[in-house]
Amino acid sequence: MENALVFEQGPIRPPSEAGSLLLRVTRNCPWNKCVFCSTYKGKKFERRSLDEIQADIDAAKAIKEGIEEISKELGDGGGLTQRVLGRVMRDPNLSDGYRSVALWMASGGDTVFLQDANSIMLSTDKLVSILDYLTSTFPSIRRVTSYARANSLKGKSIAEFKRLRDAGLSRLHVGMESGSDRILQMIDKGTSSDQIIEGAGRAVQAGLSVCLYIIPGIGGKVLSKENAVESARVVNAVNPGFVRFRSLYVRPRSPLWDMVQEGTFDPPSEDEIVEEIRLFVEHLEGITTTLMSDHILNLLEEVQGTLPDDKQRILDLIDRYLGLPEEERLLFQLGRRGGGLRLLDDLQHPVVRANLEEARKQIEAQMPGGIPEYLNAVKKRFV
Repeated sequence: MENALVFEQGPIRPPSEAGSLLLRVTRNCPWNKCVFCSTYKGKKFERRSLDEIQADIDAAKAIKEGIEEISKELGDGGGLTQRVLGRVMRDPNLSDGYRSVALWMASGGDTVFLQDANSIMLSTDKLVSILDYLTSTFPSIRRVTSYARANSLKGKSIAEFKRLRDAGLSRLHVGMESGSDRILQMIDKGTSSDQIIEGAGRAVQAGLSVCLYIIPGIGGKVLSKENAVESARVVNAVNPGFVRFRSLYVRPRSPLWDMVQEGTFDPPSEDEIVEEIRLFVEHLEGITTTLMSDHILNLLEEVQGTLPDDKQRILDLIDRYLGLPEEERLLFQLGRRGGGLRLLDDLQHPVVRANLEEARKQIEAQMPGGIPEYLNAVKKRFV
């Protein structure tokens, strides 16, 4: 039955790929030892066959055509109108694949993310075959992206990256986490700062867009300064297109959680993480990278912009936050984590502020740990 069409999708993707079609080319993570991650623990890594992947691409195409037929039946000419989208999202007889493709079409239908954790580890020939089949099946595609580990990047030449670029690969999302070799060893990342610089550097030289992810706070209180300074050193050496902040949250059931319980890792506070981000930005020099703070775990969403032009504005914004009295910073944290505000200026809005003051009174009356305990509870919903 056409309505039973399905294709396989993995558990995660970058927030910036929320509107992308998810195409699973590998399953789970080949390393799977990072102490801060619990996503793939207990799951076996597998390379999917080319036949499997092409069958999923065919299924996505058939689903897209099925949605267009639904549109024609409703008298909407084959396009994805609000009426068609509503029908697809609500119809229990349609597979989840229909909902995924409908949302992809609603987002433009022109971006694809290759799952899971390190698809770039596949041979260049196989990746080119996947990309060729994908782009010939969906000529409208303008961007294809993937996660990649530094080790896998280092294993490919500039010429191979150019082949992938010419076949349609646009961007690589790289979990750098830290530029400190001592921290990379502590978190069992299985890579080094030299490998990050060499591998990501090759991809940049080949003309691919590279996005490095760093984790402010991953060095704990003890290595906070080192995390900031060494991460800036690596970013300066690579000059990636993007750097995205993913501020530390210690996930339950992760090895890092066990380290906290054992007293071998002391996570920094919200304000200490902001101070670390400031030190990182301060040490960025000679690059044209765009900084992004597009995740709810990041306290200051406004800490973003393109270097060098926006560097001083970003530093001034951080200093403005850090210069607030402690009670004001806690109120901002409450509003940000609770979804009541996004920007620092929002704290001065009379209605927003009044609501936050009332919420603070209720929380402090009901929770022994007050605002910090409440914020920790709220963060669990973000990850």
